[in-house]
This record gives sequence, structure tokens and C-alpha cells, in this order.
Amino acid sequence: MGPHDLSANLDDLLLEKDTTMTEPTMQKDKEDERHDKGDERSESTARRRLSRRSILRMSALGVTAGVVGFGGGRLTAAGAELPDWTAADIPPQNGRRVIVTGANGYPRDGRSGLGYHQALALAVAGADVTIASRNKERGDEAVRRIQAAAPGASVRFETLDLADLSSISAFATRMQAAGDRLDLLINSAGVMGRATREVSIDGFERVFATNTLGPFVLSARLRPLLQNGSSPRIVWMSSSRGHAGGINFDDLQKETGYDYARAYDDSKLGDLLLAMECERRSKASGWRLTSIAAHPGVARTSIVLDGPGLDSSEGFRWRYIPMLWQDPAQGALPLLYAATSPQATGGGYYGPKGLGTTRGLPGVAILPENARDPRLAATYWETLERLGDVSFR
Repeated sequence: MGPHDLSANLDDLLLEKDTTMTEPTMQKDKEDERHDKGDERSESTARRRLSRRSILRMSALGVTAGVVGFGGGRLTAAGAELPDWTAADIPPQNGRRVIVTGANGYPRDGRSGLGYHQALALAVAGADVTIASRNKERGDEAVRRIQAAAPGASVRFETLDLADLSSISAFATRMQAAGDRLDLLINSAGVMGRATREVSIDGFERVFATNTLGPFVLSARLRPLLQNGSSPRIVWMSSSRGHAGGINFDDLQKETGYDYARAYDDSKLGDLLLAMECERRSKASGWRLTSIAAHPGVARTSIVLDGPGLDSSEGFRWRYIPMLWQDPAQGALPLLYAATSPQATGGGYYGPKGLGTTRGLPGVAILPENARDPRLAATYWETLERLGDVSFR
């Protein structure tokens, strides 16, 4: 769901939350909801509408604020629940070579990155972890903090800019020189668009380049190492907002009618398509590579602050409704489950199982209908191979 849209089945969810509403009241809320779509851009209007009902509506949606996978999308009941699973349930990872993209968002000002908690948990479990991100200063500090929390942990930093194809190629070359195998790749890094459209060094729209094309090219470059790994996995970071995404092959770069939230939603649907297609191709081609997707629900990170900023609709919610967002360490759990649990299945999709799939321990997430389309996924895959000048073959 973009910031100016509400999900089709919102009323059903709200009825579960507030059964005291009368039919006329619900009708009025529907009319207000349609009116809100037109003026949500106005922060002053949003403040006037911040009634108990509005708070309930936003709480149900898990609306954004400094989050990756910040709610939204089509809210549906969670899939089959899993037994409660926490970081304490991660199997020993000794000897496993792991790359986590992003992962330099160490805790500060009450927020932190999801990748940092993934890297920390895997290092504690004994994995040999490489943090791969753009900012060396922050990456080195993340390494220092992880080593302080887990003395003896094997963790290092390597520079990687997912929005720069030459950086991805150079990173993959260094990884190949450092060893002949890779056991786990977590494509955790991601951005939300800024208010105006930006492009990468290669000329691609920034959100598409960072969230979808970059992880795809990285996975392709590292596939030979992954094929040599022990029970190798790729985990793709998606979002519950992938339900609202769409793929327009005539305008993948958002050159017409750019909207930062739409760019994000589409990129997260793209990640789901890639995760499912990777699993299909791995089985068909005998890659021995397990591909899994996960989303974190709603967690307090810096994605809005580094994206559209505090003056956006998401920024307003980030400031004034802080109770919506769970701790990022908990938001990291679905990805850690996908990365390490023997019960996580190839082609699976995992996310929080509580409060409309916005928070809580890992459960089975519902895959959007368009993410199940193998023809769409194959076309998207081949398009990204062409744009990124790579091949999984």
C-alpha cells in the first residue's frame, strides 16, 4: 500500500479491533477514508484527523515510520503459525561463511538496522560473518560493537554499494579471492525513496537499483561460491507492502509519475518474484541453492529518516505514533529464521505472526497473488539479467 491508499480489506480488520461501531459510523468512516486519501499529504490535516479512530486505523495498517517492511499492503490473516522461535533457537553456525548486506546500522537514538541484528545473532552463533555496506566508518563501528558483544566472534567489514554495479563486481571478486565457498547470503540492505526521484551511478532509479537490481546482480555474481557451500541459502528481504506492488515493464525506472512509496512497494514485490523464481530455477537446474523470502513487519529503523524524511506522511507517523513499532532485534527474527532454521523451506515466505503480521515472533507469511505468477517472475528475472549484465547460468 502506498501512503495515499488504504487496503481493500481494512474494514474487516477494524471490525475485529472495534466491534462496538454502528453501521452508520462505519459508513461515515469509509467516506472519511476516501476524503483522507486526497489530503494525506497535508501534515496539518493529518493532525486534525488524529482521532481515536484514526490511530486505530493506522495501528491496524502498521503504517510506516522508520521501518523496513513498514506494514501496509493488503492485510490478511497470518499463514500457518510456527512454534515460538527466537534468536536462542538459531542452530550452531560454526564454520558457515555468511554475508549480510547493510548491517552497519548499529543502535543509536532508539533505532537500529535489521541487518546489524542479523549479523550479531549469526556471529554469536559461531558464523564467519562479512558485513557488506557502503559506509566504512559505520561498518567498522558495527564490527567493533559485535566483537564487544561476542568476544571471539569472526566478523569483518567489506565495502559494497548495491546501487553501483562496478562495486558489486569488485566485491564479488574479493569474496572469490577470500575463499572458494559461501554458505549464506542475506540480501538485507534496502532504501526507501526520497521525495524526488534519484538515479544511481549507472542511471537506474535509486530504489529499484538498491532494493532489487543490486541484490539480484550480487546473488548472480556470488552464485558460484554459493554452489560450493554447505546447504547454501539466499534470503531476500521483502515487505508486507509487496502486496501493493506492481511491475510495469514500460516504466521500471519510474520516469513518469514518480512516487517514493510506490517505488518501494514495487521493489519489494520484485524481491518476492526473484526469491520464488530463484527457487524454481535452482530446482530445475540442480543448483542445490535454497531461496527464501522474509519480511520484518514493523520495526523502528532509519529507512524513513534516510528516505522521504520527517516532512513526509511516513515521517509524521514516525514522530507521533511511536508505539506502533517493535524493536528491530525482533524485526530481524523472520529473516534469521529463514536463514538458519532447518524447518524453513525453499520458496517459503516468513514474517511476524502477531498484530496483523506487523510484529511478534516469526510465522508463515502469505505470498501476494502476483508474486506467485511464474511467467511474470521469469520475465522480471530475464529483464534484470539484461539490465545488470549478469546470468545465473
